[in-house]
Amino acid sequence: MLPTNHRTPSKISGCCFDRLNLVSSGRIAVTIHEGRTETARYALYEDGLTASPKFMYTSAHMRSVYKVVPLDVNLPTYMRGPGATTGTFALESAMDDLAFRLGMDPLEFRLRNEPGSDQVTGLPFSTRRLTECLNFGAAQFGWSRRNPVPRSTRDGDQLIGLGMAAAGYHTSRSESDALARINSDGTADVQTATSDMGPGTYTSMTQVAADALGISADRVRFALGDSAFPKAPSHSGSRTMASVGSAVFTAGNMLRDKIIRLAVVDPSSPLSGLRPGDVTVTDGRMSATADPARGETYQDLLRRRGWPSLDSRQTWTPDDADKRFSMYAYGAVFAEVAVDAALGLVRVRRIYACYDVGRVVNPKLAHSQAIGGMVGGIGMALLEATQVDHRDGRIVNANMSDYLVPVNADVPQLDAAFLPGQDTVADPIGVKGLGEIVIVGIPAAIANAVFNATGKRITDLPITCEKLL
Repeated sequence: MLPTNHRTPSKISGCCFDRLNLVSSGRIAVTIHEGRTETARYALYEDGLTASPKFMYTSAHMRSVYKVVPLDVNLPTYMRGPGATTGTFALESAMDDLAFRLGMDPLEFRLRNEPGSDQVTGLPFSTRRLTECLNFGAAQFGWSRRNPVPRSTRDGDQLIGLGMAAAGYHTSRSESDALARINSDGTADVQTATSDMGPGTYTSMTQVAADALGISADRVRFALGDSAFPKAPSHSGSRTMASVGSAVFTAGNMLRDKIIRLAVVDPSSPLSGLRPGDVTVTDGRMSATADPARGETYQDLLRRRGWPSLDSRQTWTPDDADKRFSMYAYGAVFAEVAVDAALGLVRVRRIYACYDVGRVVNPKLAHSQAIGGMVGGIGMALLEATQVDHRDGRIVNANMSDYLVPVNADVPQLDAAFLPGQDTVADPIGVKGLGEIVIVGIPAAIANAVFNATGKRITDLPITCEKLL
């Protein structure tokens, strides 16, 4: 029997700040973050529930406690943004609450507590552009028009509120293999045993391979999902592009260099006698950098040699950068909600987010991932909850009728931007992972907007009309 897994319920009893040491400076003096999650009695599940305060904000003193409680339940499993989404909801709600109590703009409060390094390890950040995300996102969203007084903005019988949250998610990297092959007809085959769960792995890996090989993407055939292919890590933890992409990139680069080295020592090649570094590849054609007319294509060399193909299989292994740097993707989320003053019904009107995820290989796919994360965050904030029969630990609403998820009518105007740049400390492509950072701050931003609209701080998700009335 295969039990149904679920996101673990989380109780965060801490996440408070010593306000007495903040009044004059607006800087955090003490951070306490305590969390509890459940696991099954027959196996252990744990996640990074209390990780976010350690790197998100500066704090002179910090205490973080994480407890896992074994219960008679099915084993929880990883859901999008495991630990981080739940923990960030607590942290960012506390940040918003404290800013309100201090009479400070929540944006300014976060900017004032920007850390210079990881607060626990002391390591420098590989790249960190959260302040840029906050400032750019605020400008695009129109944050300056927000009225800080709760229940002060109305649209008919609707209470309008604006809220924000910052987000961070660790950059994961794993060893991965890839095979790249150039055929005598000028096409390329690239293989790795990864999978595509919907983020566009086929497309993005094809782009990486084409860039490394120096050929157009329409000449690359990318194959995945076969255990006979070179090994790849699980499609999880926002690690696929950093890990599998780096393996594909390495295999492509090594194959390109291999062909160039063959060409410069081949007496029959127009490139004979050149140094490999003096040869460039454009659209599958190798040419002398100083004399572009001097050159030949990949297929010219292979056909002259009588070879049907030439390949390179490479393993990419992460270095020790995670021991020298603190590596995270970051984001700033801004949300507007409307709350029916009589019924307590919450509608999200719009969400805008800005992310620092390193290099974006495919902007269209990245934007699609961001929209998907926002929709998931709306569900977590307003709709989704598992109901458990505490007599036997069974989930009683494990069906699409009783477990509520967002539908088209629940999805408002959504948009996201990505800061240009790359993080080559993390991996050769310069990516930091974006599959999960895009959900992390959404529930918190919505909850903070609900507070601005109603004056009621909801700390137990989902936010329902029963909790607001």
